[in-house]
Amino acid sequence: MMRSMSGRIPENLQKKLSTRLSFYEDIGIRLFYTERGAPFTERAATPVTDPVVAQVSRKIYYEDAALPKPSRKFELPKPPQPRVAPTPPDLAVLSASSAPSLFEAFDKIPGDTLPQIRTDLGECSRCKLHKTRNTIVFGDGNPNASLVFVGEGPGHDEDVQGLPFVGRAGKLLTQMIEAMGLQRKDVYICNVVKCRPPENRAPEKDEVAPCSPFLLRQIDAIAPKVIVCLGSVAAQTLLETNRGISQFRGQWLEFRGRKLLATYHPAYLLRNPSAKGEVWKDLQKVMAVLGLESKKGKSSEVARSGESGAPFASGKSA
Repeated sequence: MMRSMSGRIPENLQKKLSTRLSFYEDIGIRLFYTERGAPFTERAATPVTDPVVAQVSRKIYYEDAALPKPSRKFELPKPPQPRVAPTPPDLAVLSASSAPSLFEAFDKIPGDTLPQIRTDLGECSRCKLHKTRNTIVFGDGNPNASLVFVGEGPGHDEDVQGLPFVGRAGKLLTQMIEAMGLQRKDVYICNVVKCRPPENRAPEKDEVAPCSPFLLRQIDAIAPKVIVCLGSVAAQTLLETNRGISQFRGQWLEFRGRKLLATYHPAYLLRNPSAKGEVWKDLQKVMAVLGLESKKGKSSEVARSGESGAPFASGKSA
């Protein structure tokens, strides 16, 4: 290239340019100006005849063509997203959850039956309650019932006899069932835990957890139209909530495609007879869904009971 320019540039200036170009060559700068899109030999005003210069020019062109093309896109700044306050857990317990619950993740066992579930339960030792129990109280009633009552756990009488709700609270539950126009043999009765907690205390979480799958299998095998939870333990277990029962008692809820209603436990009614009227209203909602009518003659019992119209026999506080 310098030889092609020797006829136009003085010798002393050629030396300076040569020295400067050599310097730039040493630091990796070879091309000061070029137009993208054509080889140097095609861009020059005067065709380059020197084969060395032409070869270097072609090399520069191909290296230049391989460089990434600069691209700048103007982007508008994204508007700030509004902050959404999280829903408190205690207000969202009855709404659908994104993650599957314990019961949703538990698939129904095809052809499952109550005798098979009892066999699988065996002489259970899955929690510490087995150390103090006398008898496992599995459940009792119609295996094809449209109505299932779920209680908390066996008491002393239940632990002795091996049947649910046979003590004082059980007798009151029988009266409640009969007031609905049914018999015990028409419904199914079971509890969250199958062994009696010591001193009739509420079952603890590590006791409820191993028993819950068997309760779920019972409900699925019976396939009732309505589930009635008796007391907070049953309601909190099936609904997976810590909310007090008074916050949703008497309201229709859904559990695995079935209608569920929570009401007070019969033992609570023995201590608080004034609440019987509220429970009777809850049971009347169940009767309406099942198409039931109370037996004749209950009006006289209502008049005698004097407890907000509840046709249940009076009971003294426990």
